[in-house]
Parts: sequence; C-alpha cells; structure tokens
Amino acid sequence: MQKTVVLDVVGLSYSLIGEYTPFLKQWFAGKHQATIDPMLPALTTSVQSTYVTGKWPSETGIVGNGWYDRTDSEVKFWKQSNKLVAGEKIWERAKKVDPDFTVSKMFWWYNMYSTADFSATPRPQYPSDGLKIPDCYTHPGELRDRLQQELGTFPLFHFWGPNTTIKSTRWIADASMLVDKWHHPTLTLIYLPHLDYCLQKFGQDFSKIGNDLREIDDVCRDLIQYYEKEGAEVIVLSEYGITNVSRPIHINRILREAGLIRYREEQGLEMFDAGASPAFATPDHQIAHVYINDWSRSDGSVFDKVRTMLENTPGIELVLDKEQQKAYHIDHERAGDLVVVADADSWFTYYYWLDDAKAPDYARLVAIHQKPGYDPVEMFMDQTNPFIKLKAGYKLGRKLLGFRYLMNVISLDAMLVKGSHGRIGTAREHHPVYVSSRNVGNALSATDVYDKLWETITSGVTEKQTN
Repeated sequence: MQKTVVLDVVGLSYSLIGEYTPFLKQWFAGKHQATIDPMLPALTTSVQSTYVTGKWPSETGIVGNGWYDRTDSEVKFWKQSNKLVAGEKIWERAKKVDPDFTVSKMFWWYNMYSTADFSATPRPQYPSDGLKIPDCYTHPGELRDRLQQELGTFPLFHFWGPNTTIKSTRWIADASMLVDKWHHPTLTLIYLPHLDYCLQKFGQDFSKIGNDLREIDDVCRDLIQYYEKEGAEVIVLSEYGITNVSRPIHINRILREAGLIRYREEQGLEMFDAGASPAFATPDHQIAHVYINDWSRSDGSVFDKVRTMLENTPGIELVLDKEQQKAYHIDHERAGDLVVVADADSWFTYYYWLDDAKAPDYARLVAIHQKPGYDPVEMFMDQTNPFIKLKAGYKLGRKLLGFRYLMNVISLDAMLVKGSHGRIGTAREHHPVYVSSRNVGNALSATDVYDKLWETITSGVTEKQTN
C-alpha cells in the first residue's frame, strides 16, 4: 500500500491561488490539477462522508451538517458519532486487502467511535457549573494527553467563534505530524479549516484575506515538505469553494409570519419549539431542509402553502420535494420534506424571532449545538456595542476566576456575512480542487474522489488483491 496523505484545505478553489500562496502555486504547477463538481449539499460533513465512502448523501444519510430528528423532535447539528455515516469507509476496505493498513483521521468530521486507528476531533469539556473548557477527543484516549503535553491544550476558541485564527489549524497540522512520527499510518486525513473563517467573514476580498492565505500556504508547505520526505503521496483537495454573498434570507421568519412557527416564552425570550411547529427550516449555509410536522390535513394544504411561499421568495433558486431530491442524490429520510437552495448571492439564517429583544439567549453566544441551524454570525462580535471588547474581557475574567459566565457578545446582524457555500451551479474557478501527482482528468464528481483516493492508496497492489 502507498503511504498517502490527504490535506483537506477547506474553502480552497483555484481562484485563491496566486501571489498570497507562493508555495501552493509552485507545488500545484508541478502536479495534475482537477476540479470537483460541487455536490448538493456542498457542506463539510456531507462532502467528507461522500469522499470516504464513495456514496451520495442519499446513501450515507449525511444530508447536511445537521437535521431534524423526527423521533426526538429536536434539531441536531454538529453531532460527532461516526455511526451516523452509513457505508463502508475507505480504510475499512483497505484493511481487507492489507491487515497492516492503518489510518490517522485528524479532525475530519464524524470522528468519534469510528474504526480509524488514530483520530482526533474538537470536544470541549462541559462541567456542571456551565463552563466550556477547551479540549479534544482522541482515539486511543491516551493520544489526547500525549498531544496536549507536546502542543498545549487544543485552541478551541481559535477553531470557531469571533477569535478564530491560524492557531487551531497549525495545532492540527503539528498534531498530524506527531501522530505520523509516533505511529506511521498508511493513510492520513488532515482537516485544515482556516480559510473557512476568513472567506465567510469577508468573501473573496484579497485586501482582507491576503494574510490568511499566506498563513494557510505556510501550513501546507510544512505538511507537504514533511510528508514528501517520508515518502508519502500527498493529495490536496477541498470540499467546496466559497463565493461572495450579500443577501441573508430569514426563512424561519417567513414561516413564522405565515403562522407556522411555534415557540415558548421563557424569561421574556422566545425559545424555538420544533416539535410543535407545523413547518420550519433548518438552515445550513445556502441550503435549508424544511420539515412539515402537520400532515393531519389530507389535502396537504400546509405542504402546498409552504412550497408556494418559498417558490415565490426572492433569493431562493430551488425548492425540491422528495421526488425531485432524487435527481440530486439527497433523498433520504433525514432530508427535509422540501430541500431549499439559495441563489448565488443569498444564504439562509436560522433566525425565527421578529424582535431582537426577544431573541433566545443562545443567539448571542457561540452555541453550535443549541441553535436550530448553522450560524456564521458567530464569528462576529456585536458591533452595535462600543464596549463589546470590554464586556468580553469582563466575561473572560469571570471565567478565569471560576465564576459562572455567559459570553453573550455575538452580533445578530446577518448582513456582516460576506461569503457562503452549499449550493451547486457555481463557476468552475470556485469549484473545490483535487491536486495530485496522478492524472485524474480535468473534472471529478464527488463520488469519483473516493475512487481516485483508492487508486492512489493501492498503487503497486495487484488487481486480484484489491478485488
């Protein structure tokens, strides 16, 4: 088996390669460069699951970064169990060919309770006093202690939120190289998220993201040079490109104004109630799953009402029912009764309240597991408060002193977001990339990536052995 390393540089497209990425520009020039046709949805967990199984979301069940659990009547985002992903993983297949084959899965999603030999993923501690303490989860468990002894605590607050920096991506890179030195895995999958942050905040504004591009270029240089010295075949790919947007669509506010959203009032704030709502959306960047709870009317009036409203909403490009979802390989029981796709300039918020004074407390927090949808505004502090940094410092001081605190400093202004992804139909220069020493053609489907990875891993192995 060929020692192989896959660098997943999130958000990378060829439109970003240039003066700010001198190493990648030169390295790419000596390799075969292909694009990957965006799949629906072009989202982290969905795309990664397709890459490692060769199956579409209709088969893996990963229809987005989150979905509505109809049994629990709860919206669940950013779950981590690998058992959620249906289908044989590429390393499981490889182990059948070579029992000595090992894999290191460094921060790729659904990284808990998988069959990977070595893995690491973000996992804060949540003690009963309400604190959130940076940490990570690894397999085997002692790997966590060994990595953090060498590198310090995983910088969780630099991984997501208003303080995102290159520190988290650098930590992941350094941790990956340490695992390689200690265990020499045959396949290493490395998730490098840094560009995801700046591109969603600023879009493709090189005056604002130039330094971020230099930083990810440096990290890639260190990883590629290290692994090539180890005799590894290095593949650089991405899950999606990120394009400029200017219009947030408050899809749940549209449904609320139509009388379809339910909430409970708690301490003067409106808390979303998915199970009681006749219809609601779980927004996820440029797609949204719309679930219909009220099927009691045999005439299907709620479904028809919702569909007509959304088809007539500016900024919405596609409204797919279950039958139409089949053409996009997203028809799965976890998918919404309608899957809605934004146009190129738009993206979906999860906001359902009509008065910011009644927004739930988690709206102003980095609270990825509480919100009924993805919220990129978590990367921005509330700019309407001139003392917001002082407020954040005070909250941090309370944390350091061991007191309970609520870091309610996040903006509610969705207009701050300048980049998004998730839809199909983007221009080729914004498609995800696949760069390798092997000629794979000019364009790949998302499921083709699995096949090309398999060909690389098994180069030198006879066809009889791989069948």
